[in-house]
Amino acid sequence: MQWMNLNEQTVYENRWFTVNLADVELPDGRHLDHFLIRMRPVAIATAINSANEVLMLWRHRFITDSWGWELAAGVVEDGEDIASAAAREMEEETGWRPGPLKPLMTVEPSNGLTDSRHHLYWADSATYIGHPEDDFESSRREWVPLKLVPDMIARGEVPAANMAAGLLMLHQLRLG
Repeated sequence: MQWMNLNEQTVYENRWFTVNLADVELPDGRHLDHFLIRMRPVAIATAINSANEVLMLWRHRFITDSWGWELAAGVVEDGEDIASAAAREMEEETGWRPGPLKPLMTVEPSNGLTDSRHHLYWADSATYIGHPEDDFESSRREWVPLKLVPDMIARGEVPAANMAAGLLMLHQLRLG
């Protein structure tokens, strides 16, 4: 039941992603054209403090015209270590520098369309450095009680699947 990618042609490319058109052979021998998006890895990080609160950002996503809680995230730059990218993004977007990061999980949020892998990390401490460099990324940054996370997700307050998965994993690890 394996689909075979016989050939890919680039349709569009920029520094963030590449859109390709693939000639795909299905298991029964039929062929179909399939668009796919090739992307750099995404690094995501948060911290949990001694009160079991998780550092989150409240932000608007213009594409879906929705507000929601997220974790600090961004693309991994060429030659950059993924964990280092996660720490950099957290500091730039929140103003908090994480303690030693631990891998939490890697997810593929839309593997029927893109090869994007999102690598989530967490720390059990963070140090406030100052106002975030990338304060345009969110309207506010808050320490949210981890025990509230499942209900927040159920109410749709954490709309991004990658963030919801990571937060539920953290909830299970710390409170489960």
